[in-house]
Amino acid sequence: MALRVGVIGTGAIGEEHIRRIQFKLVGAEIVAVTDVNLERAAEVIKDIPGARVEKTGQAVIEAADVDAIVVTSWGATHEEYVLGSIAAGKPVFCEKPLATTAAGAKRIVDAEMAAGKKLVQVGFMRRYDSGYRMLKEVVDNGSIGDSLIVHCAHRNPEVGESYMTDMAIHDTVIHEIDVIRWLLNDDYVSAQVLMPKKTKNAFSHLSDPQIVLLETAEGRRVDVEVFVNAKYGYDIQCEVVGEEGIARLPEPQSVVMRKDAKYGTNILMDWKKRFIDSYDVELQEWIDSTAKGEVDGPTSWDGYRAAVTADACVKAQTSGAIEAIPAEPKPDFYK
Repeated sequence: MALRVGVIGTGAIGEEHIRRIQFKLVGAEIVAVTDVNLERAAEVIKDIPGARVEKTGQAVIEAADVDAIVVTSWGATHEEYVLGSIAAGKPVFCEKPLATTAAGAKRIVDAEMAAGKKLVQVGFMRRYDSGYRMLKEVVDNGSIGDSLIVHCAHRNPEVGESYMTDMAIHDTVIHEIDVIRWLLNDDYVSAQVLMPKKTKNAFSHLSDPQIVLLETAEGRRVDVEVFVNAKYGYDIQCEVVGEEGIARLPEPQSVVMRKDAKYGTNILMDWKKRFIDSYDVELQEWIDSTAKGEVDGPTSWDGYRAAVTADACVKAQTSGAIEAIPAEPKPDFYK
């Protein structure tokens, strides 16, 4: 029997997830959706037989024919809907952020532990990218010796006027915060943010680029260049420096051409194209594990620790100082 899924939020990412679950992946079907714009929700599911629009997110959660929940609504609502799903005993896939504050994410962790069963997966899709998985295999098998330093870059061609300085952390570097923590199997203990010379292409209210410096519990150093007005394209870089070698994240597959006295390849401009395959893998694995009553992906503990780290980074944006990140042992529940 197919996993019957209810989706809360039918904006851009919500619509994409609805369509991939219904028409591309196997083992699940969309039965109910909702959005703050109910007309939009109806439009998104018009070609899905039997799917319906509910008036509220809680109605989707409580529906008897909904087995599992996907939360793709506005970030500030995530905590409410994830807590509601836990209370209903239903598995929930929540796009990042798990909550907009570390305190909110901790409430989800506490509720899930009190329920006695892991139900929450967070949408950190980088872990499902084939390149990052190959890089992790190299790190895990010791091919380059112990990892010492990680160099990262997260570059966008441009951002909208509503993008603020702190969003460089909460909306952008949050992906590096999670995936490097996963890659190294190590947690962070301090953060610092440096502000280089500002690009002329940034809005007056935005500091861009920024350099985020992280230290891990085992003494590794991570630097992340975040540059959201890089203009030339969407470019994700990651290099792990080990004791015996260096490993780099593979570039996206593309055709190299020699033409007009030039040698080169195209660079992507859209993040959705860069990671579209990872979304497919992520949600298929969520469907498969949920059908078995398991959570195999990023947990609410991962979402919480990412939020704690992000909060320290935002504090460091203002202070310019090295900010401590509170160390917490992972509960046995999440091991």
